[in-house]
This record gives sequence, C-alpha cells and structure tokens, in this order.
Amino acid sequence: MKAIVYERTGDPSVLRLVDRPVPEPGPGEVLVRLAVSGVNPTDWKARRQWPLPEGWQTPGQDGAGVVEAVGGGVDADLVGERVWLWEAAWQRPWGTAAEYTVVPVRQAVPLGDASFDLGACLGIPFLTAHRCLTAGEYMPERLHPGALSDHVVLVQGGAGAVGNAAIQLARWADACVVATVSSPEKAQLAAAAGASFVVDYRRQDVVEEVRKIAPDGVHTVVEVSAARNAAVDVQLLRSGGAVCVYADDGGDEVTLPIRPLMVPNARWQFVLVYTEPKAAKAQALVDVAAAVAQGGVRVGEEAGLPLHRYPLAETAAAHQAVEDSVVGKVLVTTAEE
Repeated sequence: MKAIVYERTGDPSVLRLVDRPVPEPGPGEVLVRLAVSGVNPTDWKARRQWPLPEGWQTPGQDGAGVVEAVGGGVDADLVGERVWLWEAAWQRPWGTAAEYTVVPVRQAVPLGDASFDLGACLGIPFLTAHRCLTAGEYMPERLHPGALSDHVVLVQGGAGAVGNAAIQLARWADACVVATVSSPEKAQLAAAAGASFVVDYRRQDVVEEVRKIAPDGVHTVVEVSAARNAAVDVQLLRSGGAVCVYADDGGDEVTLPIRPLMVPNARWQFVLVYTEPKAAKAQALVDVAAAVAQGGVRVGEEAGLPLHRYPLAETAAAHQAVEDSVVGKVLVTTAEE
C-alpha cells in the first residue's frame, strides 16, 4: 500500500510517500481501506514535536473508509461497513494518511450513507465541540434535538473547524448560537453553519451585541483564544456559565479576575479530546453519530466549512495549508469513493 511516513520530527518536508505492507488487524482491531483522511492542527504539531516510539509515524487522526478485514474477537459482519475513524494515530504509528490503517474496533464508527468527506471531518473537531457543549455545570450530558432549546451558546471563532462543529451541533440541539468572526467573509461561513447571530469582533462591540441577544448572559462559551477573549467572556457569562477552552490561539497564558467569576459561580473548563473522561467521549460518539444519521451536520462551503482537497502524494502541502491556518477543512484523498 501507499502511505505517508515520517521518521523524524520537523517541517512538512519530513513527510514521505512510501510503499508499506498492508497491516494485519490484531485482536479487537479492524483493517480499514481509507477513502479520505482529515488533517487537523494536531497533525502538524505532532509532526513537529511528538516523540516517535516506533521510530516512524503515519500521520492522521481522522478519516473515513470501508472495513476490509477484522481481527480476533471482532464481528465479521463489519466487513464492508462504511465507517469514520477517530484518534487513529493517538499513541499508535498507523494514522489515516495511507491507503489502509488499523484501529481498535470502537474507533471505527458506522457512517451509514453519509459521504466519506463528512466522515473524515468528524473526529477531532466534532468530539471537541461536543465536550465544549456538555462540560458546563448547567449543560446537558447528552446532545439531541431539544437538549439546548433554552440555552444561549457563544462560539468564539465561528469560522474555524471546531467553531463550525460547535455551531452545527448546538443548532441541531436547538440552542440559540452567537458566533464571533473577524471578517464579512467569515460571517457568511458562520451563518451558513447555522449561527443564529454573527458578530464581527473587528467592527462591533462583542459584549454590547451579545447582551442585546442574551441580557442575562450566555450559558457556555466555546473558546479558541482565551488569551485574547478572557475579558469579554467574563462579562458575558450568566450565573453558572462556563468557558470551555479548546485551543491556545493568540497566546498560551490567560489572566482571570477572581471576584467577577466567583459571584456567578462561573467555570473555566479546559478541553483536550485525547484525554477527556472516557464516559464523556463515549457519549460524544453516540451523539455525533446520531447527528450524522439525522442529517444534522454537513460539510462544504454551503455548510460554512469549505473543503480543500489534496492527493495522498501531496500530504506535505496539506499539512502546510493547515499550519498556515487556511479557512475550512483540509482533506487528503487516499482512494476513490
């Protein structure tokens, strides 16, 4: 099979297209013939600095394809199932930037009739967004239509991949969603994703605009840049509200005022999908799969998430695009659908 491999950390030039034997699924594993691999910021950050316990790594946590074979203890009826993958390369050398990969069976989720493009976009962004929408004290543990019908959600950075996922999941759960963006073009993307209201933080006062929509404040903030937005977030939380921080864009330290956060019993929740509580992740998988099955999530520019496609041989360019913060989702095509 063809696979992308790197044997040392560094810039995208360390990525090589090589021929490798197709891996054999072990006990509890499935072999997946991949169609599409999704590229996330984690992939280039791992390529630059994460250790290589096996001496090599195929990148790619997310992807979609068809189960080709199963290992011991796995139901043989799964062969031929269309699936989406999550955390394929987490503490394992076999990622999704290849024609085939192996994963534990629980990390291959039935995709149904949804497109492989959609499947490759789900993993990190949607599981992260789910955690951000369910971690607050007054947020539900499950998402489903109606779960957020009386909630106001503020998504800081509504044109990013996680921001887009948060908007779509929150709207599927019937929340009122306010998204912030930095340009009219990004405002169009956030609106296409389903945001109820969009605020351009470079042209409008975020606190003033959000308070018009939610005089009592927001239930939760999905936060991409706590260092930049902390002062705004503090002013917009309702009693018992939460700020869920999933990235360190704009700075890796944040300063918070104690008393203004004590009075409303506010919560700051930090989110990393790989290490989140197992029960929370298990519920996220159920809820995201339900949203997909019900047509509650979409991809493409019409869904606020432009797709940028690269062939497997150009995975280095795909990584560079994500590292350069391209707007939308970068996909690597590993096979024809």
